[in-house]
Amino acid sequence: MPSFSCSAILFDLDGVLVDSTRQVDREWREWAARKGVDGDAVMAIAHGVRTIEVIRRVAPHLNAAAEAAAIENHEAGDQTGVVVMPGAADLVKSIPSGRWAVVTSGSRLLAQNRLRYCGLPVPDVLVTSDDVTNGKPHPEPYLQGAARLGFTPAECLVIEDAPAGIESAHAGGMKVVGLASTYPSEKLSAADAVAHQLAQLRLSQNGTGKLIVEI
Repeated sequence: MPSFSCSAILFDLDGVLVDSTRQVDREWREWAARKGVDGDAVMAIAHGVRTIEVIRRVAPHLNAAAEAAAIENHEAGDQTGVVVMPGAADLVKSIPSGRWAVVTSGSRLLAQNRLRYCGLPVPDVLVTSDDVTNGKPHPEPYLQGAARLGFTPAECLVIEDAPAGIESAHAGGMKVVGLASTYPSEKLSAADAVAHQLAQLRLSQNGTGKLIVEI
């Protein structure tokens, strides 16, 4: 049984705490149809990557900043089909205050709306696409999350569902548990361990106050 000792846990949002796969797919495919872009090409890279970077790659002729803002503002106002991931509420409630954060490739407005819509608390530390210069797979998002919580990267455990996020966390010097929700487990082989649902994770504290996460 894999076990990790850490001081804090950094969660990705979509595919980890909330299931937004259907909404994300619908939003991107409608956008691709309007813009004459290959929807399958978009979805091949969309998960775990900032909206602006997806647009830069699939439609470099468009104003990426303007398109990204329009997409994310529309997403923030339409949470149809978004649901909380099984086990998410119980897990975050079991973590001591100031010991967890959300690090997402979405905007702050979108992240806050999704968390609230799913009945999850908005953590004190919420790192979004609005806060970073370089999105995942660059290490900046997770490094910022660790720093804002006040812990070193090596003291943090990341929970991720996407290869780009796993790469980001590892590049920042953090251990990663992959969650096989958006991608099958074989696509998450770079993670230090893989779980199929959050309910598999068992959280406890040792005598020194360290968090122990078992799968």
